Amino acid sequence: LSVWRALSQLKALSQLKALSQLKALSQRSNNWTLSMTSSLAEFSLPIRVYVEDTDAGGIVFYANYLKFMERARTELMRTLGFDKPALFDGMQFVVREVSLIYHSPAVLDDQITVTAVLSKASRVTFEMTQQVFRGDELLVEGWVKVACINAESKRPQGMPKPMFETLFKSCC
Repeated sequence: LSVWRALSQLKALSQLKALSQLKALSQRSNNWTLSMTSSLAEFSLPIRVYVEDTDAGGIVFYANYLKFMERARTELMRTLGFDKPALFDGMQFVVREVSLIYHSPAVLDDQITVTAVLSKASRVTFEMTQQVFRGDELLVEGWVKVACINAESKRPQGMPKPMFETLFKSCC
């Protein structure tokens, strides 16, 4: 049990490090943006909070932040040249792990910005750090690990080489 706990703590520290790096690198705007450097692909997606996004108290239902983050990840992949990035050539991307920290709620009619930053890529998985802002106020921060699987067998499978190379060059 103590080995398992130690491994969990190491993983949590790695995720926190990625989140703090995202804080330092994040840039927000009201337009979709993609900035590329030798070590970073970042995407920002503006979203208006509608009634359908909120609970009875008028605040964004906690699970909807995952939907907002999914949209930003998908659009980042699209800007890297991958149409319909969740399902392609007999393969698909699925979320393997996700971790969120909620700081403050968004409310009905807020204009929020959701960021996605590619932080790590391997042949089978990639990782992104994500944040949700209202202006300069950080509302939610998260980390997601996405895996490539065979669409039929649902087993892990390496992504196509050109896709892997693009992701790796964009983040690593």
